[in-house]
Amino acid sequence: LPQARAGIISTVEVLKVMEAFVNEPNYTVWSDLSCNLGILATLLSHTDFYEDIQVFVRDVFSPIGERLGWDPKPGEGHLDALLRGLVLGKLGKAGHKATLEEARRRFKEHVEGKHILSADLRSPVYVTVLKHGDSSTLDTMLKLHKQADMQEEKNRIERVLGAISQPELIQKVLTFALSEEVRPQDTVSVIGGVAGGSKQGRKAAWKFVRDNWEELYNRYQGGFLISRLIKV
Repeated sequence: LPQARAGIISTVEVLKVMEAFVNEPNYTVWSDLSCNLGILATLLSHTDFYEDIQVFVRDVFSPIGERLGWDPKPGEGHLDALLRGLVLGKLGKAGHKATLEEARRRFKEHVEGKHILSADLRSPVYVTVLKHGDSSTLDTMLKLHKQADMQEEKNRIERVLGAISQPELIQKVLTFALSEEVRPQDTVSVIGGVAGGSKQGRKAAWKFVRDNWEELYNRYQGGFLISRLIKV
């Protein structure tokens, strides 16, 4: 992919290579593919090809998603659980119909306390329902954040809130980032999630940082968090 971004080889050639990995069982390979496709989607988000890349993601990730399924299989290892979370999150965010429907069903049961989601499925399910959700979905997620006993769960929710798509809800997430509900050291994660969530999110996050620069700079005093914020 770096060669494609530098214009040395065509993006089409890169995508053809990616298609060849459709039967690959290795987590590290899929993690690399996912990261590179994420970069491509970001680069294409300002073009007419953005929806095409989502279709490509659905096509490439659906066979491995069907093989892994939603529930752990006897004897599978830690990397299989990681791979399942990665693949389902990628499919859900890209709008794969069956994945979206199942994520919504499991999210509802989780919220109602009927069937609590395992830790490795929470991020992919949260991302999926938020990406294709509304104000009610965001309100439910903020309620889960408030009710969470463990900081790990609060952080997990904070990292995915930026997946929400509607402009007014993106603003709500950014305002939440600076609220007392979020620890100062975790604010950057929320803003970063918005910046990485969508084209609209990137623009909104950059404006939010500029508008609140004095407060953010005073909060972090030129430490590593301010550099991380600028990078995202």
